Amino acid sequence: MFNPTPLNLPPYPFKITQKDDVVFIFDELRKKHLVLTPEEWVRQHFIQDLIAGKKFPKTLIRIEGGLVLNQLQKRSDILVYNSAGEKLMLIECKAPKVKITPSVFEQASRYNSIHQAKWIVLTNGLQHIYAKMDLEKGSFVFTTEMPDYPDL
Repeated sequence: MFNPTPLNLPPYPFKITQKDDVVFIFDELRKKHLVLTPEEWVRQHFIQDLIAGKKFPKTLIRIEGGLVLNQLQKRSDILVYNSAGEKLMLIECKAPKVKITPSVFEQASRYNSIHQAKWIVLTNGLQHIYAKMDLEKGSFVFTTEMPDYPDL
C-alpha cells in the first residue's frame, strides 16, 4: 500500500480510494481516478498548489502532454498556458526520493527546447526549482519563488 510522504506543499483533501491492493487518487482536471504512485502524489499536490495557491486557471493546465524529441515520444508532466494559448510553464515532477540534480534540469531543458515555455519548474514535492527562461538568448535565471499566475 502507498504510504504518502509529507511534502513541502500545502495539504489538500484528495479523494483517495482503494480497490484490492491498489490505491487511487482522483485527478480533478482529468476527472478520473489514477494509480497513486509517489510521483502522482507530488503531481497532484503541485497542481492543487498552482490552482489554490498561485491562482492558475484550471482550464489552462495540461497534464502529461506528449512531445517528440529526437524522434522519440516523450511526456511532459504539466504544461501551463496563457489565455492566448502560449506555453508559459513546463513543470516536471519526480517522486520524493528522486533528487533534483543537474541531469533532471537537463531533461526538462531538452523538453523545453520543443515547448519553448517561459518557465521551467522541477519538483519532487520536497524541493522546488524555478528557472525563468530567456528564450531569445538561450539562457535562464534561477529564482526562489514562482510568481502567481496574474503576475506571469
